[in-house]
Amino acid sequence: FTLQTFAIFAILGMLGGKRGTYSIILYVLLGAIGLPVFSGFRSGFGVILGTTGGYIVGFILSGLIYQLFTNLIGKKTWMSFLFMIIGLLICYAFGTAWFMYAYTKNTGAVGVLSALSWCVFPFIIPDIIKIFLALFISKKVKRYIAD
Repeated sequence: FTLQTFAIFAILGMLGGKRGTYSIILYVLLGAIGLPVFSGFRSGFGVILGTTGGYIVGFILSGLIYQLFTNLIGKKTWMSFLFMIIGLLICYAFGTAWFMYAYTKNTGAVGVLSALSWCVFPFIIPDIIKIFLALFISKKVKRYIAD
């Protein structure tokens, strides 16, 4: 259980798509160069290139999806929730494909259902709750952030 997804979506909710995505990219870069910001206080390119690195890169994709949809459609709270869910699904898809590639390369073949049962299914409900909380908190905090 980590708060990475909560932080990603809270940042998007507070800073918006563009600045939020820049913040996510900065987070990934800081972790890549060695600051222990990933789950378990891990860092480095090895983490990004490892089995869970696709989910970290997927956070950037979530930000880009959120930015695209909020720019095209709007920023109402229920739409933001929907766009964050879509971003999470993209993150899951990209991360799972990455996981399967890295796992197969290092350990052996793994099926889609196995990968999903290890990496996605246990996290769906907690991640939806984190998105809901991130939206609630970001809505309260956003009024104190200068545009």
